[in-house]
Amino acid sequence: MSFINKKWLDFLELDIPETVDEFEQTLLAFKNHAPELQAAFGIDGSIIPMSCIINDGSQDPALLINGFGEGYGDGDQGRHIAVTDEGKVICTATRQGFKDGIAWLHKLYEEGLIDPEAFTQEWSTYVAKGKSGRYGVCFSWDVANIDNITDWVPLPALTADTRNITPENGSFTSGYSRGRCVVTAVAKEPALVCAWLDQMYAPLQSPQNNWGTYGEEDDFDIFEMGTNSLGEPMLKHASLGDASPVEVREAEAVGGPLAVLDEYYGRYVTCPPDAQYRLDWIRESFTPDMNSKYVYPNVFMNREDTDRLSVLTPDISQYINECRSRWIMNGYTEKDWNEYINKLEAYGLEEYLSVFQKYFDAFYQ
Repeated sequence: MSFINKKWLDFLELDIPETVDEFEQTLLAFKNHAPELQAAFGIDGSIIPMSCIINDGSQDPALLINGFGEGYGDGDQGRHIAVTDEGKVICTATRQGFKDGIAWLHKLYEEGLIDPEAFTQEWSTYVAKGKSGRYGVCFSWDVANIDNITDWVPLPALTADTRNITPENGSFTSGYSRGRCVVTAVAKEPALVCAWLDQMYAPLQSPQNNWGTYGEEDDFDIFEMGTNSLGEPMLKHASLGDASPVEVREAEAVGGPLAVLDEYYGRYVTCPPDAQYRLDWIRESFTPDMNSKYVYPNVFMNREDTDRLSVLTPDISQYINECRSRWIMNGYTEKDWNEYINKLEAYGLEEYLSVFQKYFDAFYQ
């Protein structure tokens, strides 16, 4: 998700931008009024109008270019695919909207509006600068991971040629994850191993696998053990204070196989407040502009096709992401673009898309 510093907007008497042109002017205002912002809010360090981590999923600014061209954007940095309303799987990174959107991001970069470290910084650096209050716009699953939720609001879709958000692939069929655990031939007693794995699905254990545990003598306790209205044991999400929700979860969560069902909430576990406010943000700020009929679903492919994609995907995805970074930083020519398209075709883009199309069609049949 994209977020904008509402405290800075209010100080400079600016509205939340709605178009790409208004967004550019807002970033310029952040840059041009840097001394006032530093003085007003006690910011130690330079003002960064917009920071992100290019090609890093939730921290990538892909959402900004969703309004260019036909509005497909390029939100899937792992596979770079989307589905048209006619049910055709396409490569988002070969569309006109991608081409124009990347050129616009390069313009912002040339104007000094994008963090120059956006291409190289790691998560810890990104967060450290955010916690120093230096960002005007940032990107993450939860802005509380980067700064705080008090001074920030979601930045809705920007209008360019159209106004659209392509929902994340798999989001209509999410909740199913393959490969959380494997029992191999090395196991001397596979029945015993599987019996142990069964316990991961116990209603009080799965939430701990997903979020973390309780009763530990450290700084991270994501749960407190309490009781529900029936007097039964119930995991209750503890207050995290100023801690980053994702960092607490990563430090505590067991991972592995789990199941957290709708009916568990209010009986075995509470709904975490950070998840609820994220759902509210999505519903209020982003869902109104989600106009796509399809997203690519979670599908299980046979071994042959899985193996073939494992050969095709690295070259295609890595090359696209390399060009994304290079072009946002340095720009591109028509010759560069034509060579890019030709190279993707040589990497097997047509076959790559045909595999995804095969399983999309099967899913909806």
